Amino acid sequence: MAKHLDLEEQEQLDQIKHFWARYGNLISWVLIVVFGSVAAWNGWNYWQRNQAMKASALYDEVERAALARDADRLSRILADMQAGFGRTAFASQSALLAAQTFSDVGKSEEAKGALVWVSEKGSDDGYKSIARLRLVAMHMDAGSHDQALSLLTSSFPPAFEGLVADRRGDIFLAQGKADEARAEYQRAWSLLADRMEYRRLVEVKLASLGVDTATLSAQGGGSR
Repeated sequence: MAKHLDLEEQEQLDQIKHFWARYGNLISWVLIVVFGSVAAWNGWNYWQRNQAMKASALYDEVERAALARDADRLSRILADMQAGFGRTAFASQSALLAAQTFSDVGKSEEAKGALVWVSEKGSDDGYKSIARLRLVAMHMDAGSHDQALSLLTSSFPPAFEGLVADRRGDIFLAQGKADEARAEYQRAWSLLADRMEYRRLVEVKLASLGVDTATLSAQGGGSR
């Protein structure tokens, strides 16, 4: 048989009722937001995994088209990748691979287009930097030195600073500016790790301009 509540219990119950009447809606909405956020986060992770799987499968198609040197098919698949999965790393990787293939089969404009897309819409600063450096090389091959140089004014991650200085040195050398080229090659040499094979190429360039890297090392101009 139910017992009558004593006065203290009744008072506590009234306090709970009062508290819930005042804050109940707020608490309910907070709980809805919290649990809704958890559900959204789980849904987002599922969507991300699903996107990655689909993009991976499409990247396989890009690779097959590239190996076959089928430029038309490659263009169609790349367009699908960029439209449907442009925010994934696979899209940037696909565009870089496609650019190399387009260049190999003599479609320079398509190659530039793919590289420009990565440089502007790539998912990672590293991919963007690689695309810009490749664009620089293409502009240099075409004799467009000013355009090539302008691309190097963009911001690059620290890991790319040595390569950027080397490219800038190549442009100055092609323009007949030996002093400026020498300064950039020295900067590139100092920035590149001493165990990088690419640094040996910079040493050759410096030697052709009369710079002895052994002297630079003795002067404290080695890599950081």
